[in-house]
Amino acid sequence: MEDLLLSIHVLAGIVFVGGSAVATSLFPRYAPVTTSVTVSPAAPGAPVDARPEPPGDRNRAVAVALHRITRGYGVLGAVVPVAGIILALVQGRMGEIWITVSMVLTAVAGGLLALHICPGQRDALADPDDGGRLRALSMAAGIYNLLWAIVVVLMITRPGSH
Repeated sequence: MEDLLLSIHVLAGIVFVGGSAVATSLFPRYAPVTTSVTVSPAAPGAPVDARPEPPGDRNRAVAVALHRITRGYGVLGAVVPVAGIILALVQGRMGEIWITVSMVLTAVAGGLLALHICPGQRDALADPDDGGRLRALSMAAGIYNLLWAIVVVLMITRPGSH
């Protein structure tokens, strides 16, 4: 039973957390942005609405796919803490500090994904701006990935374990 739970925990972490980590990191590169307001050549001095940035690395379809991956894998990633908690209960390790710290960091990462990253991606797709929102999403993705990296280190080193 322990081997099955550990396998589910690790595989779900690699596939779902890893997939969401990559998708959150790549989203800002492909999400649409607007260029600054320009002057119309037909009527000098008349402002023209901001237009989507010309193609380059930006690709709305890729950004939409990355948002779906972020959201979908984020939801499926709930398997990781569930399997981890059941495994810790089966092994009698729930009181160990590394488990508690990992659970707190996992909750913070999940909250960041659910409350900031996914809504930010949705908003960036619905109403592109000059890239300010994408810079904030890049920073949030970095924090999200750092939280998971710390959890992985805790899982390997198990500080305070018996």
